Amino acid sequence: MTDERQAGGKYGEGLDGRIPPNQAVTRKFPVMTAGKTPDIDTAAWSFSIKSGPRTLASWNWVEFNALPQTRWRGDIHCVTRWSKFDTDWQGVTIDDLLASAGIEPPSPHTLFQGYEGYSTNLLLSDITDGKAMIATRFDDQPLTREHGGPARLLVPHLYFWKSAKWVKAMQFTQKEESGFWELRGYHQRGDPWAEERFS
Repeated sequence: MTDERQAGGKYGEGLDGRIPPNQAVTRKFPVMTAGKTPDIDTAAWSFSIKSGPRTLASWNWVEFNALPQTRWRGDIHCVTRWSKFDTDWQGVTIDDLLASAGIEPPSPHTLFQGYEGYSTNLLLSDITDGKAMIATRFDDQPLTREHGGPARLLVPHLYFWKSAKWVKAMQFTQKEESGFWELRGYHQRGDPWAEERFS
């Protein structure tokens, strides 16, 4: 994840090629959630990679934070039509997780699961090659609960519902399995530039 774009001049100036169709720029970071905000103690937190029900690798909080850290700066876009420019995140890329565990992906389909029961499906091609991370910091601070702390998925090139909060597992599935919002009519992929909002 190497996006280092900077907004020049007035905030929101020069939007050509930067903001997807029918989005509006915000300075705020709106809090969006499908349910209750959990309170997860890092002492009890873990992240796993699974193939079906089988666990391939798992890290506790200390082990996870000892992995290579990557910083990403860029824009994020919510399906509810807000876009926030120049956000700053830090965490562990999916590539580094797979490399650390020595895992050869068994399937092109994944399902990310959160502690509160939320899930979202993603193609492997949308989360590898530097496209996604498990983020633990935002604006040089630990990620807050309301924004998915202690750790959330970050997939900034897709609508933000794909960046699952309070993430605990990445599961390889043999076929595409719809997540929480996909089961409720949202698009399976969610590309903001193609306005893939709904199925």
